[in-house]
Amino acid sequence: MVLGVNDGLVSTYLLVAGVVGAGLSSSVILITALAGAVAGAVSMAAGEYLATQSQEEVFDAEEALERTHIKHFKDQEVEQMRGFISDMGVAEEDVEPVVQALARDDETLLNAMKALEFGIIDSERRSPYAAMFASGLLFLLGALTSVVPFLFEPSTTVGLIWASILTAVGLFGVGAAKTVVTRGNPVTAGLQNLVIAGFGGLIAFYIGKAFGATFV
Repeated sequence: MVLGVNDGLVSTYLLVAGVVGAGLSSSVILITALAGAVAGAVSMAAGEYLATQSQEEVFDAEEALERTHIKHFKDQEVEQMRGFISDMGVAEEDVEPVVQALARDDETLLNAMKALEFGIIDSERRSPYAAMFASGLLFLLGALTSVVPFLFEPSTTVGLIWASILTAVGLFGVGAAKTVVTRGNPVTAGLQNLVIAGFGGLIAFYIGKAFGATFV
């Protein structure tokens, strides 16, 4: 969620800042922002789908291999489980009861090995389609802060000011919101996000200004 929204906020704003710096008209900037938002959303959605699908395929392959190992080499798998449990800091006298409980049937052993050896928890696996749609829509949501001002404002300068304000609010909000999970400082996280994108916006604007003076 953070990646999708943040990418939409930052990349679209940098694109808009660059073309405003180049001195293009408000209508051209709007078309450019819309095209960038759609292209970015499609790219983000496709990339997330392929990444998640690939991850799921790797998980499926590892699970199939682990099933084969349990079927033909169960004693070795149980011994490996014993090592995992011991490495977790479980008291020596408690290791064997835990191992025996997890190795009582093949399916339980499989689930335990998936979690400990590969970090696979079935309830936490993601659908490639859900990931694709979520990433694309979140990118578009983030991009709106740089698109909407140019729908209503003919002045490119005023439009960029509004885009900067809305994007700044969005960036600070995303940075602060992620601390709900990270337990960090929301103000620090929000400002960090804001400063990084702010420098990027300045660079994009002056690059556009330099090229605009040459080619536009």
